[in-house]
Amino acid sequence: MSEASLTFDVQRLVRENIRRLTPYSSARSEFSGTAEVFLDANENAFGSPAGNHYNRYPDPLQKELKGRIAESNRVRPSQIFLGNGSDEAIDLLFRIFCEPGRDSALICPPTYGMYKVSADINDVEVNEVRLTDDFHLDLPAIRKAITDRTKLIFICSPNNPTGNLMRREAVTEIARHFDGIVVVDEAYIHFADEPSLISDLNGSPNMVVLQTFSKAWGMAGLRVGLAFACEDIIGLMNRVKPPYNVSGIAQRAVLDALDQVDKVASWIREVLIERDKIRRKLTAFDFIETIYPTQANFVLAKTNDADEIYRYLVDRQIIVRNRSNIDLCAGCLRITVGTPDENERLMRALNDLNKVRANK
Repeated sequence: MSEASLTFDVQRLVRENIRRLTPYSSARSEFSGTAEVFLDANENAFGSPAGNHYNRYPDPLQKELKGRIAESNRVRPSQIFLGNGSDEAIDLLFRIFCEPGRDSALICPPTYGMYKVSADINDVEVNEVRLTDDFHLDLPAIRKAITDRTKLIFICSPNNPTGNLMRREAVTEIARHFDGIVVVDEAYIHFADEPSLISDLNGSPNMVVLQTFSKAWGMAGLRVGLAFACEDIIGLMNRVKPPYNVSGIAQRAVLDALDQVDKVASWIREVLIERDKIRRKLTAFDFIETIYPTQANFVLAKTNDADEIYRYLVDRQIIVRNRSNIDLCAGCLRITVGTPDENERLMRALNDLNKVRANK
């Protein structure tokens, strides 16, 4: 790794065919100003059986929504990409920066599985540097694993499935000394007690910060993800994305949600209260060996038989995530924080299992 320059030249990392790309020019992006009669996009001018306005294509660059998001995050709208979930942003980064069959990406398992899936889809080699035993970044091993073909490093913080925040200084050190793109996935940052790395973007021009409206904001069904980065990287993502990648329904719903930040903040507080209750109650069960610290809306618990406990809960129509087959997570179940009633139903089921086991 070498010292990354504040005059970071992103173009040298971009695939040649992407540099040459002439992006699709959508009908709604070819004029400026306002209009009243739209006869440019071959839409059904008579309306839609689904309701008003659905017959019109949405804003391809989501300008109104980006303006609102920019205000609350203290960035420029040109530093924001909006996509069909964070997964679209992840896929675009591979397509922009990684030459199939030649370049590579680095991930730090256990972590979010879509990084590797997206790499495999794009025929990009994945190098894995396992987290330390306490689920933190192994900086010496990461430095050693980086080659001249490494274009992307993915860091999930708070991490999925472990729940912990990566040390901020470790993430910024990687960004400072890596010549490629560092992608920090903050899907769960709204549940954490430390601020986002968005504030570090000006000093880390090779960093991309991913967030989502699927978790704390409660809009998983709308599939709206965000990427924050320097204008050059966001410009590339906008060139490569499909023209209308975020539906008008989703844009309108997120705009309405941004008027209800107090409600979202209340939900977050309740999640944190329930998360602490779950952690405390889990300690009463003989089959729970370790409850790991978490800064997310879930708890990772190590058990003495994750498969048995998972099946027992499924039989009672309660679904948790069995993570026992991935690195450093042997015997582990990942439990999402639900409503108080859902969490209590889980605890009753676990208490019943505890009794069954005690009577064997």
